[in-house]
Amino acid sequence: MNLGAAHATGEILLFLHADTSLPANALNLIQDALENRHLVGGAFTLQIDSQRVLLRMIAVFSTLRSQMTRAPYGDQVIFIRKSYFEFIGGYQDLPLMEDVELMRRIKKQKGQIIILPDMVLTSDRRWNQEGYFYTALRDSLIIFLYWCGMPAEKLARFYPWQQP
Repeated sequence: MNLGAAHATGEILLFLHADTSLPANALNLIQDALENRHLVGGAFTLQIDSQRVLLRMIAVFSTLRSQMTRAPYGDQVIFIRKSYFEFIGGYQDLPLMEDVELMRRIKKQKGQIIILPDMVLTSDRRWNQEGYFYTALRDSLIIFLYWCGMPAEKLARFYPWQQP
């Protein structure tokens, strides 16, 4: 992500997960939001591509959490002014939690972000493969442990894509 940011020529960076889709007018929404010079960046409201009530509830909870904490996760599609991203040192080289760490530093620097009400749509694939309750519990526990100081390198062992 840092390599892509270093090669980007625009004033705004957008970090989009491969399994997430933007709303059709996303670039205009971002540009309009960042007309407010007090904002350093933001993210979108999360929607999971599923009709399952549990996954819709998880998306609603994620939105409420990010609105209250002003700390969205990467699957909400983070956007940020390039100058501010460079000012805070970009993403740290972590195997996971790089989005959480970025938001932690933004908050520490008193940077203001916005959570747009417009929704991005992320795949339910991971939830279906790993199980709804297991995924929700594991992800919540990992984030909690990270906030408590456990290194991301140790926490990465709990993700299937991190297994040898």
